[in-house]
Amino acid sequence: MTSNLKTALLLALLSGIIIFLGGAMGGKTGLVFAFGFALLMNVGSYWYSDKIVLRMYGAQELSPADAPALHAMVDELSRNAGIPKPRVCIINEDAPNAFATGRNPEHGVVAVTRGLMTLLTPEELKGVIAHEIGHIANRDILVQSVAGVLASAIVMIANMMQWAAIFGLGRSSDEEGGGGGNMFTALLMAFLAPVAASLIQFAISRSREYLADDTGARLCNNPMSLASALEKLNAYSQRVPMHSGNEATAHMFIVNPFAGANMARLFSTHPPIEERVQRLRGMARR
Repeated sequence: MTSNLKTALLLALLSGIIIFLGGAMGGKTGLVFAFGFALLMNVGSYWYSDKIVLRMYGAQELSPADAPALHAMVDELSRNAGIPKPRVCIINEDAPNAFATGRNPEHGVVAVTRGLMTLLTPEELKGVIAHEIGHIANRDILVQSVAGVLASAIVMIANMMQWAAIFGLGRSSDEEGGGGGNMFTALLMAFLAPVAASLIQFAISRSREYLADDTGARLCNNPMSLASALEKLNAYSQRVPMHSGNEATAHMFIVNPFAGANMARLFSTHPPIEERVQRLRGMARR
């Protein structure tokens, strides 16, 4: 399935969920409002999803003078991949992690956390950057960014529904069948929101992570550097989860940044690290 087709299907799915939530929250008025909101989110997420996600994590762009070694890595790996050099951003988080975003390779961005820069060796860091360049080269980043933004919107709307039901707002008693109906809807949405976000993340096929690993290993010509980095990141992510951001964007990162959260453990958006490392070791042996 092409990236454009997958993006279109995700937009349709996410729009349908948003419209459904709006109808459940405010009847016909909520339906009209949700339709307009979904339309706005569709346009906005396509053109601005990278900026939204970067702002969500407080990412700041780094100039070559700020991080010459990191920029040199990005420049070399993007040339190996045959794509324009992405912008480079840093996130002020101790949790070691990284992601790529942008609507196409011409607007690509690689973001790394401060913890990643301090934890990994230069070769391991190069392996991680190569993985993210692989996502850009494989044109995964638009789908990932759009899904992250719209899944976050679904969670936000569902949370609003819960509070509206608790305080007796939203649809009238005649429409809803009484206060019990409102409370039932709120409880249903409390369950639906994280499940919907997780299912959307699962729609971003786990095979894309394997493909980015394979591509990254070839770009840096050292599968073991990425394997070693993944093992370190997996160990640290269990103890140092991300503090900023939203779990609906977990699929964008090289490892799950919210591994300590209950919902993250229940609905993992990433293939098992052990399997990824085993595949990389197999590449190194070959």
